[in-house]
Amino acid sequence: MTAFQQAFSRLPGQHLRLSEPLASHTSFRIGGPAEVMAFPQTREELEALLALCRELRTVPAILGAGTNVLAPDEGVAGLVICLKDLSGAERLGERRVRFGAGLTLARAADFAARQGLSGLEFAHGIPGTVGGGVYMNAGAYGGEIGGVCAAVTTMDRRGGVHTHAGEELTFSYRHSPAQAWGEIVLSADFVLTPAPEETVRAKMRELAARRRASQPLEYPSAGSAFKRPARGYAAALIDQAGLKGLRVGDAAVSEKHAGFVVNLGHATAAQVRELLKTVADRVYENSGTQLEPEIRLW
Repeated sequence: MTAFQQAFSRLPGQHLRLSEPLASHTSFRIGGPAEVMAFPQTREELEALLALCRELRTVPAILGAGTNVLAPDEGVAGLVICLKDLSGAERLGERRVRFGAGLTLARAADFAARQGLSGLEFAHGIPGTVGGGVYMNAGAYGGEIGGVCAAVTTMDRRGGVHTHAGEELTFSYRHSPAQAWGEIVLSADFVLTPAPEETVRAKMRELAARRRASQPLEYPSAGSAFKRPARGYAAALIDQAGLKGLRVGDAAVSEKHAGFVVNLGHATAAQVRELLKTVADRVYENSGTQLEPEIRLW
């Protein structure tokens, strides 16, 4: 056990794993061991972790469901905090709901449907958490988190809790103000529209069918590999460059949807990185458009 691991092991009441494979916590199924991985179940546990980080002068990495992350093959030295257990859901009024950062977007959308609230149908098939969705302003099929998010509660690295609302919430495509705050998302409030549950669920079923028909859900991936460029669509540009099926080891551009990079079995982070660079270079050569990864490259 390293001295760093010993320091965190002495914290009372924490849920820790040492040398935990990140491949077990990312949708790509890629990533070496985290030196220490913590799963706080309360704000107080998170605050205690951050206090020790300050004492050790280390900055933790924050993980939700790991659905938009490429973790390195060599793993991560230091602390990874996984927020999946901060996952409550509650209705606050006629139109307002609050979800913990670790709640999956699928469960958030299902909760809204059961409450007879519309507005999160687009999020039901996005494989991530509320915290990650807020951080990246996740979206699909014409909807995005920024369109319904009314407030975000965060914890700063000194344990202070803040609520951001109104003009502080300036969302744009795959960008949120949370990326600049340097704070950890604890929960988010959403303002939705009353609607019959069956109407909401019918829309969710329609979007799920479209997703199954068009996306390579049978393989591990991190969703869309590249952000939408200023002109056109990444998948179309990749297809036009003749890159469907391009492989580096077991990392491949999906044959089903060119916007996805998939793990065919034993892909490494290095292979995915090489493939992303090759695709971006060839698309630029073919179209003059520079693609930017949407995947968070740890």
